[in-house]
Amino acid sequence: MQRFATFMAEGLAQAGHDVQLLKPPPIFGALRPSQNGVGKWLGYLDKFGCFPLVLKSAVKKADVVHVCDQGNSFYTQFLKSVPNLVTCHDLLAVRSARGEFPQNRTRWTGRQYQSMVVKGLTGAQHIACASEATRKDVLRIVGIREHRVSRVYNSLSYPYSRMPISEAASRLRSLSVEPTDAFLLHVGGNQWYKNRLGVLRIFSHLVKLTLPESMKLVLVGKPWTAEMRQFVVANDLGKVTLELTDISNENLRALYSTAHLMLFPSLEEGFGWPIIEAQACGCPVATSDRSPMDEVAGTAGIYIDPEDLQSAAVVLKSALEKIAGMRDASLRNAARFRAGMIDSYVSVYEQVCNEKAAARSMN
Repeated sequence: MQRFATFMAEGLAQAGHDVQLLKPPPIFGALRPSQNGVGKWLGYLDKFGCFPLVLKSAVKKADVVHVCDQGNSFYTQFLKSVPNLVTCHDLLAVRSARGEFPQNRTRWTGRQYQSMVVKGLTGAQHIACASEATRKDVLRIVGIREHRVSRVYNSLSYPYSRMPISEAASRLRSLSVEPTDAFLLHVGGNQWYKNRLGVLRIFSHLVKLTLPESMKLVLVGKPWTAEMRQFVVANDLGKVTLELTDISNENLRALYSTAHLMLFPSLEEGFGWPIIEAQACGCPVATSDRSPMDEVAGTAGIYIDPEDLQSAAVVLKSALEKIAGMRDASLRNAARFRAGMIDSYVSVYEQVCNEKAAARSMN
């Protein structure tokens, strides 16, 4: 979400707008920086106790305030005097707190926090959603009128494009990937909905359908979980799987540009940025046959059931036999997301400003 906020600030500035990017300064959190335990609660003091004072002062000079992450919708209570909107990337945490995902239970404190998120969204003047699937979730769960909710697709937050193999080769070798290797790619974190263990399971089935060691799997993102490591060992996949962390954008671009395809079998998403990143580099994407993945991958996507592992492997095997013809379609679909987000948000800014002005004139 910080990447999104930075991307928005840079894009608006390039378009000629004055932008101030605000975030809670680490005061109490600096005493013990951590995402867990005491450090986490000290960070909450900064977020809920100190930052509202900063925000109240700053909004006096603002034409419009854009809360770039639905997790910060708490702040809308301080924005009633100024045109405002919240970007909602997804409501997965809210839905988990409501019990919609039994596989991802939420503690009492988490349920209280997500109730605050929903209340904050209710108080927003406008909500911009990253996908149609997220927009439908907002209308269903938040319960506000449809004219206050719009869909604004994300754009590429980095200029991903096809990298010539001659340029990619040295980058691949630095990552312990031979340029001649045939490999599948996965990009994602360890959140439950990313289904990374499912990635390994699908690949294991694919290995059984093809010649041993004829295809490798590269997973980019967070370090593997203990369960993932155990699966790799138990299924003798150590020689054909590779774990990569802390990868630069250019090295990721090299991987996207040379992978046979990207496997992205998420159970849920708010948007699915890696889909368009891969496609922008001409890498075909095999992803889940559910929203919003099908919404984003479009007609260029290769669709699988992320929970039917054997059938997914069969689909992949068939796709790999005709992969060359899918690269141009991937590039065409990614072109839908290369630009337009900033202009779309400027239109929303104008809308909320006009609405607020009309409301003031009536009063």
